[in-house]
Amino acid sequence: MPYGGVNAPEPVAPGATPAVDPRLIVRQEGVKGYIGEFRRRLSSGELGSLPVVLALIVIWAVFGSLNSSFLSAQNLSNLSQQIVGTGMIAIGVVFVLLLGEIDLSVGSVSGLCAAIYAVLNVTHGVNQWLALLTALVGGAVVGCIQGVFFAKVGVPAFVVTLAGNLGWNGLMLQILGATGTVNLPGNDIVSRLYSTIYGQQAAAYGAAAVGVLLFLFASLVDTRRRQAAGVPSRPPTDIVLRTVLLAIVAFLAAYTLNQYKGLPLALLIFLIFIVVLDFVLRRTSYGRQVFALGGNIEGARRAGINVAWIRISVFTICSTMAAVGGLFLAAQIQSASQTSGGGNLLMNAIAAAVIGGTSLFGGRGKTWSALLGALVIGSIQSGMNIQGLSNAIQFMITGLVLLAAVVVDSLARRTQKAAGRA
Repeated sequence: MPYGGVNAPEPVAPGATPAVDPRLIVRQEGVKGYIGEFRRRLSSGELGSLPVVLALIVIWAVFGSLNSSFLSAQNLSNLSQQIVGTGMIAIGVVFVLLLGEIDLSVGSVSGLCAAIYAVLNVTHGVNQWLALLTALVGGAVVGCIQGVFFAKVGVPAFVVTLAGNLGWNGLMLQILGATGTVNLPGNDIVSRLYSTIYGQQAAAYGAAAVGVLLFLFASLVDTRRRQAAGVPSRPPTDIVLRTVLLAIVAFLAAYTLNQYKGLPLALLIFLIFIVVLDFVLRRTSYGRQVFALGGNIEGARRAGINVAWIRISVFTICSTMAAVGGLFLAAQIQSASQTSGGGNLLMNAIAAAVIGGTSLFGGRGKTWSALLGALVIGSIQSGMNIQGLSNAIQFMITGLVLLAAVVVDSLARRTQKAAGRA
C-alpha cells in the first residue's frame, strides 16, 4: 500500500502488467514530458512547494527594492540564525499536522524545557550536557503524556494540547521561581551551539558540497533500486538537472554566508534535523505509516497499523522538537524567563509549517516545509523591522500570509477531489 507518495514495488502476477508511477514515465519523455507533467499538476491541484517559493521570491524582491540592506549578506546571515528556533519547533508541528491534528502546547513546552536547562545548569550547577539531556527528555515525556491522553484515553488533541499550553506554562513559572529569569552564561553548550560561526570559507562551501553529493548519491541509489525492481526510474538527465539546481542554490547560499561571517552552526544543525527527519518520513516504514494515518485513519487501521503507537510517537517527536527549538531560542536571547515560549511563538511555529506547504487536512507535507515557512515569516518580520513598521502591522501581514496559505491548500484539495486524486 503506498503511503505519502512513496511507492514500494508490489508482487505482480505472471503475465500481468506491473503497476508503474505515471510521473516517472512522463519524466522519461524529457523537456516535453516535464511541461506536460507541470500542466497536469497545476490542473489537478498538486502545487507542492511552488506557491511558497514564489511567495518568498516576491517578498525578497519587494523588501530588496525598498531597502538594499535587506538582501545584504549580513541581514541574510542573521536571518538564517534567527529562524532556527521557530523552525525547529515547526518541524515537530509538521509531524502532527500530517496526522490531521494540532498541537497548541509547543510554545509552552519550548519555554518549559529552556527553563529546565537553565535552572539545572546555572542555578544548581548541574553538568551542562546532563542538563541539556534532561531538558530534551523532559520534552519527550511531555509529548508522550499528551499522546497517551489523545490516543488511549480519547481526548481530542485540541483539548489535550490546549490544557498542556496552560499547564506546562504554569510548571515553567514554578521551575523559574521567584526571580522569573535565569540568564545563561554565554559559554555554555547551548549558547555555543547557537552563536558559533565557522569563519573559514571552506566550511560553508564544504557543507554545500557534502549536501549536493549526498543528494546525488541518494538519487543514484533510488534509481538503481527502481531499476532492480523493474519499475521506471529517473533518467540521467533528470538526476543531473536536479543536482545542478541544488548545487546552484547551495553554493549561492554558501557564498552569501561567506560574505559576512561564515557558516552558522545553528543553521547547519537545523538543516541536519530537516534532512534526517525527511528521510524518516519518506524512506522508512514508520514515515509511510504516519502519512497513511493522516490520509485515511480507518484504512490504516485495517492495514494493520498500530494507530495508538503512531499517534503517541508523533506527539513525542513534536514536543521533543519543541524542546530543541526552545533551547535555541533561549540561547538567542541568553536567558530563560517567564516570557519564554510566549508571545506569538506558537502561532509562528504553526504558521511556518502551514505556509511551507504542510496541509491542515493531514497526509501531505514534508520537513522542508518548516524551512520554507520559517524563511517566509522571518523575511516578513526582518523586512518590516528594517522599514520601521510596528508589530501590529507585522502581525496583520503574517496573518494574511497564513490565511492565503490555507486558502491555497483548501483550493488545491478541492481541485484534487474534482480530479479524483484525493
